[in-house]
Amino acid sequence: MAPSQLPPLFSDAAIALVPAQTVAEFPVNTFLESIVVSPDQTLFITDHYGGKVIRVDTEGVVTTHAIVAGKATGLAFAADGSLLLTGWDDQNTPVVWRVSLAGDVDVLATLPDALFLNGLTPLSDSLYLIADSYRGAIWELDAAQGTVRVWLEHPLLAQATAENPTPAVNGLKIFGQVLYASNTQNAQIVRIPILSDQPGEPEVFVQNANIDDFAFDKAGNLYGTTHVFNSLVKIVPDGNITILAQAEQGMVGTTAVAFGRSSTDLTHLYVTTNGGISFPPSTGIESAKVVRLEVSAEGLPLL
Repeated sequence: MAPSQLPPLFSDAAIALVPAQTVAEFPVNTFLESIVVSPDQTLFITDHYGGKVIRVDTEGVVTTHAIVAGKATGLAFAADGSLLLTGWDDQNTPVVWRVSLAGDVDVLATLPDALFLNGLTPLSDSLYLIADSYRGAIWELDAAQGTVRVWLEHPLLAQATAENPTPAVNGLKIFGQVLYASNTQNAQIVRIPILSDQPGEPEVFVQNANIDDFAFDKAGNLYGTTHVFNSLVKIVPDGNITILAQAEQGMVGTTAVAFGRSSTDLTHLYVTTNGGISFPPSTGIESAKVVRLEVSAEGLPLL
């Protein structure tokens, strides 16, 4: 199916394009999957199929920070500045690795009952929530102890059909006392109240929004990558959607997003792409990119 045959999920959305600049470019068939930004403005990015954590410095210089034997998905910072990395090892067992500041890798937790570990986000200083895209669940990781438990398993997080390989629950972020979770296969964003670190009853926040990863600004606006729809969208608290960047701004195969953190970079949004691997455009798969967007709003700091 060609991209023009995709369901027109965003056909009614307003368009308000923002300035875009390519920060780094990678070979065709590179699947950039997740991104976090350090206080000194270093970008850390996962190369999914390559099993790599990549560094991009403020000059755009790209280096390999770490390599795992397996596939890499989600990233988050630990309290000590090291990285937590989800994925699965060379035996296809879901795992969480800890990646040191020097790039050393150790297995922090093994999750044989998980199916597809994906996005993760901090819940507290040592607790993290991890999306399990095929189980339809969210795991809680205690990074201090290296222990895990199922935090929530619910139909709103699950696949509509197991025959469709598109992830269900995917990106996770907290705004206020609410966890937001994208269910990419079902084109929904789900709201889950957080009650003393425990989940409340999930509800659908937005329908017909094919969102992969996302980030919040301080006002509660959500900025989401649309992956096969080759765009970056802004969703305001009432659910209205505006397209901020499209394929022409380098958004082919958008996968993940994070705000800058230095004083001169707070309104910049960094977007990773895979160049259309998952759904090639009619012109063919492009190089993967990291693109910086100026959205004129400060990002919400993560815990």
